[in-house]
Amino acid sequence: MKKFLISLILLVASTVVMAGNSNPGGLEPVPEPPQLPDPLETGENIEPEVTIIRKEDSVIEEYRINGQLYMVKVTPSFGPVYYIKDIDGDGKMEPTRYELEDPSVPNWVLFTW
Repeated sequence: MKKFLISLILLVASTVVMAGNSNPGGLEPVPEPPQLPDPLETGENIEPEVTIIRKEDSVIEEYRINGQLYMVKVTPSFGPVYYIKDIDGDGKMEPTRYELEDPSVPNWVLFTW
């Protein structure tokens, strides 16, 4: 019985000591979650408008947000697909075909499905 009381006292004492340490292991507190963005107003587009133009030798897809053209995807009947994008938002489209980009950064398609 005496051993039981000693073990019970030790258990209670260790629980009190552990409860007093509110930050075991030196963990940092969890940060507050970020503020939610404002809700969308009526009529505001969140997806691009896509216009598809089919020609004899290619398919052209024009991507617009709020009426502003920001990207064109050209799919020729033969050859690789290429994109023309308005990278800096100035209204001028810059080609982004691999041959015209920085050749020091290789881009290969490894898998498609």
